[in-house]
Amino acid sequence: MLLTIDAVGALAPSLSFLLHKHPDKVQSFPLSFGNAHVYYPIVEKNHARACLLLDVDPVGMVRGAYRESDFMLGHYVNDRPFIASSFMSVAIAQVFSAALSGRCKDHPELPDQVGTWKVQIDTLAVRCDPVWLHHVFEPLGYQLTTEDVLLDDAFPQWGQSPYKKVTLTKQGTLREILAHLYVLIPVFDNAKHYFVGNDELDKLLKQGQGWLSTHPHKDWVIQRYLRRDANLVRSALERLTLQEEFNPEEEFTSESITSSPPVDPSVQATHKAEEPTLNAQRYDAVLGQLLKCGARSVLDLGCGEGKFLKRLFAEPHFHRIVGMDVSIRALEFASRRFRMTDWSESRKERLQLIHGSLIYKDKRLNGFDAAAVVEVIEHLEPDRLEALAQVLFAQARPMHVILTTPNKEYNSVWESLPEGKFRHADHRFEWTREEFQSWCNRIATACRYSVEFLGVGPEDETRGTPTQMAVFHRI
Repeated sequence: MLLTIDAVGALAPSLSFLLHKHPDKVQSFPLSFGNAHVYYPIVEKNHARACLLLDVDPVGMVRGAYRESDFMLGHYVNDRPFIASSFMSVAIAQVFSAALSGRCKDHPELPDQVGTWKVQIDTLAVRCDPVWLHHVFEPLGYQLTTEDVLLDDAFPQWGQSPYKKVTLTKQGTLREILAHLYVLIPVFDNAKHYFVGNDELDKLLKQGQGWLSTHPHKDWVIQRYLRRDANLVRSALERLTLQEEFNPEEEFTSESITSSPPVDPSVQATHKAEEPTLNAQRYDAVLGQLLKCGARSVLDLGCGEGKFLKRLFAEPHFHRIVGMDVSIRALEFASRRFRMTDWSESRKERLQLIHGSLIYKDKRLNGFDAAAVVEVIEHLEPDRLEALAQVLFAQARPMHVILTTPNKEYNSVWESLPEGKFRHADHRFEWTREEFQSWCNRIATACRYSVEFLGVGPEDETRGTPTQMAVFHRI
């Protein structure tokens, strides 16, 4: 099976840098099901072409526990070696891994540059109404042409095959082109050569970041990508919704004050030069509680782009730190902030970033001394808080949990915040002290924790502090 990528225009001389493959030689890469070969038939000033050729070994497929055949003959008699399918997605992920992740060692600015790209898939299995090619690719900005392929040229009366030669043209980055191909090629084939489980769900959300949630036919894409597994499809749709609802990069803190709404009034307050911002006070308070309880391993749940992780990492007392967030984009930002690609193994063991949601049970959260949930719960719909309580307090059960959220009563202190408005546009609710304490006490009783309540920030005599904090200790 053959995939060709043409760069037309200014980015043509940079294609080999983006793909991390030398244009002057054929390079081969062993895969579990055969071999992949990369070569450049055209290298010119304004036009470059790279080809990815897959040589699939049927015997290798059997040894690799190929799962799509229901009978032994099917291991050897099938169309897998000849069509663009999940094998091609695996090859893209492994052979073009740097380009797919947006990395370019020699020219780090290249992955974000927009160019004109032409992609040709010589034999794409389209096991659905062909109109779906247009429904799926055109909303992503592609111009699409297709050519039908006969089942057998020697027997035209047999009619058309489900295979098509597809040519796609688009302006964009190479990274987004490869992400689209990675997800969509097996969607049209509607088959995968390996087990589809939670790992595939994570890959879908990672490669779908920034485009899948807004696609008009995302349900169709997700169902076919996950082989119509009802639980996985439901999880994908819910996590995709959460991912888009909460974008930590849009949070307004003392480090990103702007004059444009919406702005958390807590960061608009006038501070003396030596007085820490409310955000800094909040981090100091949570860090102090973590040190006070003697925690050595800490979860930062809803870590965003890693601001509190930075404070945790600077404290040598913590020997294991894990940050989790629903937004892959935020995690990538955090990774760049820490420059994790250059880290030693010991550093990587001390701090890890994981993708996940607080409303789904996750064994990776088990076994920690403490968890910090800093300004996160107010970004969830209220009906999802019960799921959060089950995941954090009933399943993960860290020894200590430090949780903060805005105090709704304090909002009236800020004249710039209209009555009835939340501090941030993404907040789904904000609680009074009584509401927060009632929720925390109920969880503590049900899950066998004790809880104490503290305030963070300047205290008003009647309205309390701007941030309220609950400190849970497992009984």
